Amino acid sequence: MISGILLDLSGVLYVGDQPLEGTIDSLIRLKKTGIPIRYVTNTTRKPAAAIIRQLVNMGFSVNQEELFTAPMAAHSYLQSHRLSPYMLIHKNLREEFTDLACKPHNAVLIGDAEDDFTYRNMNSAFRLLIDGAPLIAMGKNRYFRESDGLSIDAGAFVEALEYSTGAKAIITGKPDQEFFMAAVDSMKTRPEETLMIGDDVDADVDGALNAGLQGILVQTGKYQQGDEERLINDTAITLTDFNTATEWIISHIADSNR
Repeated sequence: MISGILLDLSGVLYVGDQPLEGTIDSLIRLKKTGIPIRYVTNTTRKPAAAIIRQLVNMGFSVNQEELFTAPMAAHSYLQSHRLSPYMLIHKNLREEFTDLACKPHNAVLIGDAEDDFTYRNMNSAFRLLIDGAPLIAMGKNRYFRESDGLSIDAGAFVEALEYSTGAKAIITGKPDQEFFMAAVDSMKTRPEETLMIGDDVDADVDGALNAGLQGILVQTGKYQQGDEERLINDTAITLTDFNTATEWIISHIADSNR
């Protein structure tokens, strides 16, 4: 039974600023089933409002209350723990953390900082961590797909800081179980009746399976041949793309109603 759907964005619905073929129509069809949908993303180059604008400009219809982002979860964590972070994040994302960016810093926040991953900035983070500050990472993804190809993600830089300091990052985005549960709870569904659709074996599908959800791995975006062989168990399904996943869900609902 499927009572709710969690849907990754980049690599599943679109790549860069271009929707993948058929995904706009497929999302419309999926919404017509009446099953609630939440959009869950580890994207850390844009604030939530910019993600919504990007989706709307591409032709998708998404409301902000349906969106769950790793930066939103990070902000909530930092605020609840009264932490003022040194930020290794993208310049476009800083506006979401201006209320927390006072000195002295007592934590390190890391996301996809792109060109701001300099030695100077990494070393500033290192010095705080080596003195005992916690490391808050919005994700630990290895890479993602842009319009011109695969690009390295923040995970390598998180690993570097963990290796150098002995710190263990607190992950606020996927595959953190609390992140998945926040989205599930907002739909008032049960984890075992909630389906996660994503292109990332580790963060999306295995993360969902570990949280007690169902999972579909799509062969678009960052998917690489053989990724399905790394899934933690055989309960997850591997399908060609979001359009195929939509067909599978609709037929699965039809079978359940017979």
